[in-house]
Amino acid sequence: MVVTRASEQVDGLAGLLVEAGAVPVVVPLIEIVDVTDAMMELGALDPSSFDWVVFSSPNGARRWIAVHGSTVPSRVAAVGATTGSVLTDGGIAVDLVPAVQSADGVVAEFPGGPGRVLVVQAVHAAATMVDGLRAKGWAVTAVAPYRSVPVRPSAAQQLAALSADAVLLASGSAARAWVDAFGESAPP
Repeated sequence: MVVTRASEQVDGLAGLLVEAGAVPVVVPLIEIVDVTDAMMELGALDPSSFDWVVFSSPNGARRWIAVHGSTVPSRVAAVGATTGSVLTDGGIAVDLVPAVQSADGVVAEFPGGPGRVLVVQAVHAAATMVDGLRAKGWAVTAVAPYRSVPVRPSAAQQLAALSADAVLLASGSAARAWVDAFGESAPP
């Protein structure tokens, strides 16, 4: 199974695949990079001025911890269990991890406003979470302190990927990078 996650994020997923009997073929198709201005903006925010902070990925959680440590507003939401684990490991209690681990899941389970919510997400994130929380009566501030950039696989990685049985795409940016690198070619 081809694992397309960024190099720094592949170990946990590859380990789970091995435990399940799969043979991971690691072909990182994205790299996660900081957005300098947005990192400074994130660092300048006063956590106490928000009622909630919502993290859309482990990448956002890691960046928050890098600039604010375990200081958070009174309530925290994580889009999924992995994001929640990063926060918990950083000393942050998580109040909401939705049953459906997606932006739609967060919006569905999030309480109604009013109040202030900070959403920490990637550049080019879909507006689903921000728009959904605003529709529930919240004043939303969104900060995007990181982005995914495509990585071009080597010829050997491309051959290994196309020889695999399946591809695991864990993000929209990885899916776009797959199409950029392989076009319509894919394992069965």
